[in-house]
Amino acid sequence: DLGKYLTALKLAEEAAAKGEPQAHTLIGRIHADGLGVPQDQVVAAKWYAKAAELGDVEGALAVGTMLVQGRGVAKDVVLGARYLEAAAQRGNPLATYNLALLFLAGTGKPENPIRAFHLMEYSAEQGLPAAQYDLGTLYTSGTGTTANIFEAARWIGRAAAAGYVDAEVEYAIALFNGTGTPKNQPAAVALLRKAARQNSPIAQNRLARVLVTGQGAPMDKVEGFKWHIVAKTAGKGDPELDERLSEISPEDRAKAQEAARRWIGTANK
Repeated sequence: DLGKYLTALKLAEEAAAKGEPQAHTLIGRIHADGLGVPQDQVVAAKWYAKAAELGDVEGALAVGTMLVQGRGVAKDVVLGARYLEAAAQRGNPLATYNLALLFLAGTGKPENPIRAFHLMEYSAEQGLPAAQYDLGTLYTSGTGTTANIFEAARWIGRAAAAGYVDAEVEYAIALFNGTGTPKNQPAAVALLRKAARQNSPIAQNRLARVLVTGQGAPMDKVEGFKWHIVAKTAGKGDPELDERLSEISPEDRAKAQEAARRWIGTANK
């Protein structure tokens, strides 16, 4: 934490030589992230695997994830799932979340939406924003549980409050339309602005529509078309807004294009 990586590595190696499980995980992290040493995923995976064998939960999570992704080791989703399950059984929320994804996809584990739902619910209750968002989507679609728009909005709202960008966008849409939660268009637009500034093309597109049409916020076509151009540059085109852009004055179009250019230039730094 103090940035003294080589000192940490030396102390961890001494502790690992005495069989300390967490020391193995720390050495793996130092090599995985390239902290004071060349980044080496292969070496990291070996240290994580040893940590897992010695019973360290974080080591099991790390090597399980690497096996599922094929990063630093040959891809082996079945073996990776075993490591994740071992970590999940000891209450690790991230391992539980990743295990839920495997049960949803039927990869490394038999497809089991109900088991996936309960694993996801546990991770969400432990405060993991990604799990809260995904739990909300499971409630939306009725996957592994009964569809419930109110529970969907509640969990997606919790993930949004934690700053999870995809959840901010989805919860903004729910607030705007009053889906599963009381309609609150000013709050929805504020969330869209926040997510747009975090470079979410979907949020940028939605915000552009709000500002161009004046629905839910004061009309501001220059600002709206700025976000439309930014979203389109990121791959989120909108033919209807393209048509509307051609209808505004050349001066306003130039202002929107210049504002978009400045934003894109700043965001890419």
